[in-house]
Amino acid sequence: MLFDTHVNLHGDIYDEDREDVIQRAREQGVELLLSICDKIENIEKIQSITENTANMWRSVGTHPHYAKDHLSLDCEQLSKLAEPEDVVGIGETGLDLHYGYSDLDSQKQVFQAHIDAAQETGLPLIVHTREADDLTGDMLEAAYARTPFKILMHCYTSGEGLARRAIDLDAYFSVSGIATFKNAHDVRAVAKLFPADRVILETDCPYLAPVPMRGRRNEPAYLTHICEYFAGFTETSFDELAERTTQNALRLFDRIKLPS
Repeated sequence: MLFDTHVNLHGDIYDEDREDVIQRAREQGVELLLSICDKIENIEKIQSITENTANMWRSVGTHPHYAKDHLSLDCEQLSKLAEPEDVVGIGETGLDLHYGYSDLDSQKQVFQAHIDAAQETGLPLIVHTREADDLTGDMLEAAYARTPFKILMHCYTSGEGLARRAIDLDAYFSVSGIATFKNAHDVRAVAKLFPADRVILETDCPYLAPVPMRGRRNEPAYLTHICEYFAGFTETSFDELAERTTQNALRLFDRIKLPS
Protein backbone atom coordinates (compact mmCIF):
# COMPACT_ATOMS: atom_id res chain seq x y z
CA MET A 1 0.00 0.00 0.00
CA LEU A 2 1.36 3.38 -1.06
CA PHE A 3 0.49 6.84 0.28
CA ASP A 4 0.72 9.80 -2.10
CA THR A 5 1.20 12.57 0.45
CA HIS A 6 0.90 15.53 -1.95
CA VAL A 7 -1.73 15.66 -4.68
CA ASN A 8 -3.43 18.61 -6.33
CA LEU A 9 -6.40 16.79 -7.80
CA HIS A 10 -8.63 19.83 -7.38
CA GLY A 11 -6.86 21.43 -10.34
CA ASP A 12 -8.93 22.15 -13.44
CA ILE A 13 -6.65 19.83 -15.41
CA TYR A 14 -8.43 16.87 -13.75
CA ASP A 15 -12.01 18.08 -14.15
CA GLU A 16 -12.69 15.79 -17.10
CA ASP A 17 -11.32 12.54 -15.67
CA ARG A 18 -10.72 12.91 -11.92
CA GLU A 19 -12.51 9.68 -11.00
CA ASP A 20 -10.53 7.75 -13.62
CA VAL A 21 -7.28 9.20 -12.23
CA ILE A 22 -8.19 8.03 -8.74
CA GLN A 23 -9.19 4.60 -10.02
CA ARG A 24 -5.84 4.20 -11.81
CA ALA A 25 -4.10 5.06 -8.56
CA ARG A 26 -6.03 2.37 -6.70
CA GLU A 27 -5.14 -0.18 -9.37
CA GLN A 28 -1.46 0.61 -8.78
CA GLY A 29 -1.74 0.18 -5.01
CA VAL A 30 -1.80 3.90 -4.21
CA GLU A 31 -4.55 3.54 -1.62
CA LEU A 32 -4.04 6.70 0.48
CA LEU A 33 -4.11 10.29 -0.78
CA LEU A 34 -3.48 13.69 0.79
CA SER A 35 -5.03 16.63 -1.07
CA ILE A 36 -3.01 19.80 -0.60
CA CYS A 37 -4.59 23.23 -0.27
CA ASP A 38 -2.85 25.88 -2.36
CA LYS A 39 -5.09 28.78 -1.42
CA ILE A 40 -8.06 29.38 0.84
CA GLU A 41 -10.42 29.98 -2.09
CA ASN A 42 -10.04 26.33 -3.12
CA ILE A 43 -10.97 24.79 0.23
CA GLU A 44 -14.59 24.11 -0.74
CA LYS A 45 -13.62 22.23 -3.93
CA ILE A 46 -10.89 20.27 -2.14
CA GLN A 47 -13.26 19.38 0.67
CA SER A 48 -15.89 18.15 -1.78
CA ILE A 49 -13.41 15.85 -3.53
CA THR A 50 -12.04 14.56 -0.25
CA GLU A 51 -15.45 13.83 1.25
CA ASN A 52 -16.39 11.79 -1.81
CA THR A 53 -13.15 9.79 -2.05
CA ALA A 54 -12.29 6.90 0.24
CA ASN A 55 -8.97 7.11 2.13
CA MET A 56 -8.36 10.71 1.13
CA TRP A 57 -7.54 13.56 3.49
CA ARG A 58 -6.68 17.23 3.05
CA SER A 59 -4.67 20.15 4.34
CA VAL A 60 -5.55 23.82 4.76
CA GLY A 61 -3.28 26.70 3.88
CA THR A 62 -1.90 29.05 1.26
CA HIS A 63 1.10 28.56 -1.01
CA PRO A 64 3.75 31.33 -0.74
CA HIS A 65 2.98 32.38 -4.32
CA TYR A 66 -0.39 33.66 -3.07
CA ALA A 67 0.77 35.17 0.21
CA LYS A 68 0.17 38.75 -0.90
CA ASP A 69 -3.51 37.94 -1.37
CA HIS A 70 -3.90 36.41 2.11
CA LEU A 71 -2.35 38.92 4.49
CA SER A 72 -5.39 38.75 6.77
CA LEU A 73 -4.89 35.01 7.28
CA ASP A 74 -3.90 34.33 10.87
CA CYS A 75 -3.44 31.48 13.33
CA GLU A 76 -7.00 31.68 14.60
CA GLN A 77 -8.52 31.40 11.14
CA LEU A 78 -6.24 28.56 10.07
CA SER A 79 -6.89 26.68 13.29
CA LYS A 80 -10.63 27.02 12.77
CA LEU A 81 -10.34 25.76 9.18
CA ALA A 82 -8.34 22.79 10.48
CA GLU A 83 -11.02 21.57 12.89
CA PRO A 84 -12.70 18.97 10.59
CA GLU A 85 -11.28 15.49 11.10
CA ASP A 86 -10.35 15.09 7.43
CA VAL A 87 -7.85 17.95 7.77
CA VAL A 88 -4.50 16.42 8.70
CA GLY A 89 -1.93 19.12 7.86
CA ILE A 90 -1.25 22.85 7.67
CA GLY A 91 -0.02 24.19 4.33
CA GLU A 92 1.51 24.04 1.94
CA THR A 93 3.27 27.16 3.08
CA GLY A 94 6.76 28.59 3.19
CA LEU A 95 9.06 30.88 1.24
CA ASP A 96 9.72 30.97 -2.51
CA LEU A 97 12.15 33.57 -3.81
CA HIS A 98 12.48 32.05 -7.28
CA TYR A 99 9.42 33.54 -8.95
CA GLY A 100 8.67 36.45 -6.65
CA TYR A 101 4.91 36.25 -7.13
CA SER A 102 4.56 37.63 -3.58
CA ASP A 103 7.01 39.95 -1.86
CA LEU A 104 9.19 38.55 0.91
CA ASP A 105 7.53 40.43 3.77
CA SER A 106 4.12 39.05 2.77
CA GLN A 107 5.52 35.53 2.50
CA LYS A 108 7.16 35.76 5.93
CA GLN A 109 3.97 37.05 7.55
CA VAL A 110 1.79 34.30 6.07
CA PHE A 111 4.39 31.59 6.72
CA GLN A 112 4.52 32.62 10.37
CA ALA A 113 0.73 32.40 10.63
CA HIS A 114 0.93 28.81 9.38
CA ILE A 115 3.71 27.97 11.81
CA ASP A 116 1.61 29.35 14.65
CA ALA A 117 -1.37 27.26 13.51
CA ALA A 118 0.74 24.10 13.37
CA GLN A 119 1.84 24.75 16.94
CA GLU A 120 -1.72 25.51 18.01
CA THR A 121 -3.37 22.48 16.36
CA GLY A 122 -0.59 19.91 16.63
CA LEU A 123 -0.90 19.19 12.90
CA PRO A 124 2.21 18.89 10.71
CA LEU A 125 3.44 21.96 8.85
CA ILE A 126 3.88 21.24 5.11
CA VAL A 127 6.81 23.42 4.05
CA HIS A 128 7.59 24.62 0.53
CA THR A 129 10.97 26.35 0.24
CA ARG A 130 12.83 27.50 -2.85
CA GLU A 131 15.94 29.68 -2.92
CA ALA A 132 15.25 30.69 0.69
CA ASP A 133 17.24 28.11 2.67
CA ASP A 134 18.72 30.38 5.33
CA LEU A 135 15.55 32.30 6.11
CA THR A 136 13.40 29.17 6.11
CA GLY A 137 15.80 27.52 8.54
CA ASP A 138 15.89 30.61 10.74
CA MET A 139 12.10 30.86 10.99
CA LEU A 140 11.60 27.16 11.66
CA GLU A 141 14.33 27.04 14.31
CA ALA A 142 13.11 30.16 16.10
CA ALA A 143 9.55 28.81 16.30
CA TYR A 144 10.64 25.30 17.25
CA ALA A 145 12.73 26.67 20.11
CA ARG A 146 9.54 28.20 21.56
CA THR A 147 7.18 25.29 20.93
CA PRO A 148 8.22 22.11 19.08
CA PHE A 149 5.95 21.10 16.21
CA LYS A 150 5.89 18.57 13.37
CA ILE A 151 7.54 19.60 10.10
CA LEU A 152 7.42 18.14 6.60
CA MET A 153 9.94 19.45 4.07
CA HIS A 154 7.81 18.81 0.99
CA CYS A 155 9.40 17.84 -2.34
CA TYR A 156 12.81 18.64 -0.93
CA THR A 157 15.24 20.09 -3.49
CA SER A 158 17.09 22.58 -1.30
CA GLY A 159 20.65 22.34 -0.01
CA GLU A 160 22.49 20.19 2.47
CA GLY A 161 22.67 22.96 5.06
CA LEU A 162 18.92 23.38 5.40
CA ALA A 163 18.45 19.61 5.30
CA ARG A 164 20.75 19.16 8.28
CA ARG A 165 19.01 21.97 10.16
CA ALA A 166 15.62 20.38 9.47
CA ILE A 167 16.87 16.95 10.54
CA ASP A 168 17.84 18.49 13.88
CA LEU A 169 14.20 19.63 14.19
CA ASP A 170 13.00 16.04 13.64
CA ALA A 171 11.55 17.04 10.27
CA TYR A 172 10.27 14.59 7.70
CA PHE A 173 11.20 14.80 4.01
CA SER A 174 9.09 13.87 0.99
CA VAL A 175 10.67 12.49 -2.17
CA SER A 176 9.04 13.36 -5.50
CA GLY A 177 9.60 12.53 -9.15
CA ILE A 178 12.47 15.01 -9.26
CA ALA A 179 14.66 12.32 -7.70
CA THR A 180 14.29 10.31 -10.92
CA PHE A 181 15.40 13.14 -13.23
CA LYS A 182 18.67 12.50 -15.04
CA ASN A 183 20.38 15.72 -13.92
CA ALA A 184 19.05 15.85 -10.34
CA HIS A 185 22.43 14.83 -8.92
CA ASP A 186 22.35 17.38 -6.09
CA VAL A 187 18.84 16.33 -5.06
CA ARG A 188 19.89 12.70 -4.82
CA ALA A 189 23.08 13.56 -2.92
CA VAL A 190 21.10 15.41 -0.25
CA ALA A 191 18.49 12.63 -0.11
CA LYS A 192 21.17 10.32 1.24
CA LEU A 193 21.01 12.38 4.45
CA PHE A 194 17.31 11.76 5.10
CA PRO A 195 16.68 9.48 8.10
CA ALA A 196 14.99 6.29 6.90
CA ASP A 197 12.19 6.67 9.45
CA ARG A 198 11.39 10.19 8.23
CA VAL A 199 11.12 9.74 4.45
CA ILE A 200 7.76 9.73 2.68
CA LEU A 201 6.70 9.78 -0.98
CA GLU A 202 4.66 12.19 -3.09
CA THR A 203 3.85 12.98 -6.71
CA ASP A 204 2.94 16.70 -6.38
CA CYS A 205 0.67 15.94 -9.32
CA PRO A 206 -0.06 17.33 -11.87
CA TYR A 207 3.54 18.57 -11.76
CA LEU A 208 6.91 16.75 -11.83
CA ALA A 209 5.95 13.48 -13.50
CA PRO A 210 8.73 10.97 -12.82
CA VAL A 211 10.80 9.10 -15.36
CA PRO A 212 9.55 7.29 -17.47
CA MET A 213 6.42 9.47 -17.51
CA ARG A 214 8.26 12.79 -17.62
CA GLY A 215 6.56 15.34 -19.83
CA ARG A 216 3.08 14.00 -19.15
CA ARG A 217 0.46 15.26 -16.72
CA ASN A 218 1.45 13.66 -13.44
CA GLU A 219 -1.03 11.57 -11.42
CA PRO A 220 -0.98 9.48 -8.23
CA ALA A 221 -0.63 6.17 -10.11
CA TYR A 222 2.89 7.28 -11.07
CA LEU A 223 3.97 7.11 -7.42
CA THR A 224 4.97 3.51 -8.17
CA HIS A 225 7.78 4.81 -10.40
CA ILE A 226 9.07 7.05 -7.62
CA CYS A 227 8.94 4.20 -5.13
CA GLU A 228 10.69 1.85 -7.54
CA TYR A 229 13.45 4.34 -8.25
CA PHE A 230 14.02 5.32 -4.62
CA ALA A 231 14.00 1.68 -3.54
CA GLY A 232 16.88 1.05 -5.90
CA PHE A 233 18.61 4.23 -4.79
CA THR A 234 18.43 3.15 -1.14
CA GLU A 235 19.22 -0.50 -1.93
CA THR A 236 15.97 -1.85 -0.58
CA SER A 237 12.99 -3.64 -2.09
CA PHE A 238 9.93 -1.93 -3.51
CA ASP A 239 7.65 -3.59 -0.96
CA GLU A 240 9.86 -2.67 1.97
CA LEU A 241 10.12 0.97 0.91
CA ALA A 242 6.38 1.18 0.24
CA GLU A 243 5.63 -0.19 3.70
CA ARG A 244 8.18 2.01 5.45
CA THR A 245 7.21 5.27 3.73
CA THR A 246 3.51 4.62 4.28
CA GLN A 247 4.04 3.95 7.97
CA ASN A 248 6.24 7.04 8.22
CA ALA A 249 3.50 9.14 6.65
CA LEU A 250 0.84 7.73 8.98
CA ARG A 251 3.09 8.52 11.95
CA LEU A 252 3.52 12.10 10.72
CA PHE A 253 -0.14 12.66 9.82
CA ASP A 254 -1.35 11.02 12.98
CA ARG A 255 -4.87 12.41 12.83
CA ILE A 256 -5.47 9.71 10.21
CA LYS A 257 -7.06 6.64 11.80
CA LEU A 258 -7.23 3.64 9.51
CA PRO A 259 -9.35 0.59 10.33
CA SER A 260 -7.40 -2.12 12.16
